[in-house]
Amino acid sequence: MASNENKVALVTGASRGIGAAIARRLAGGGFTVVINYSGSAAQAEELAREIEQAGGKALTAKADVSDAEAVRQMFDAAETAFGGIDVLVNNAGIMMLSPLAEVDDANFDRQIAVNLKGTFNTLREAAKRLRDGGRIINFSTSVVGLKLETYGVYAATKAAVETLTAIMAKEMRGRNITVNAVAPGPVATDLFLNGKSEELIARMSKMNPLERLGAPDDIASAVAFLASPDGGWINGQTLRANGGMI
Repeated sequence: MASNENKVALVTGASRGIGAAIARRLAGGGFTVVINYSGSAAQAEELAREIEQAGGKALTAKADVSDAEAVRQMFDAAETAFGGIDVLVNNAGIMMLSPLAEVDDANFDRQIAVNLKGTFNTLREAAKRLRDGGRIINFSTSVVGLKLETYGVYAATKAAVETLTAIMAKEMRGRNITVNAVAPGPVATDLFLNGKSEELIARMSKMNPLERLGAPDDIASAVAFLASPDGGWINGQTLRANGGMI
């Protein structure tokens, strides 16, 4: 899309899974993509090469989003390389499932640090530094609606992200910046599949009327819509991309 030439999209947690699918999709739509990662350097570099071989532009940026100074430096690097950022996709997240009675402090603190504080850290920078006319797309989960057992702490972090999304949309008044969230249902990624039995995966696949797990590209399509001119009138909303599960 010619309208996205010279526009820059920063995607957190973009080295694999849904984040990588988003980076590919936005790059294919003309965005220059900043691929953020915290540990998977080889995968991030491989994705950047793949995007460039397909004719796109990409840069990798190592930063733990829970570290406010690292996030500031990542924004600095993107601005130095490309002049600014137009789209922020807050995809980085971790999921550690456990009944509330069995959650230990380290489990709780790490999910708060990455999912909530990490999103806050990038939002705070974007609020001051995103170019006018930009887009912010946060990540929630459809479990905020489903309220499944063992997802308590994870879902709580994402419910907080939905609240930040709606409030920040209002705080961006006058700058033509939209702020939305995408709330996937089960998606066939390592994050979802690891540690689950075949029986549980099959059962969750049937929970929505389309009777399948989501694919990373399904979620990337929703993000691409919100990042595009076609999504310009959607603001302050949470889009549940889950095949009709809830």
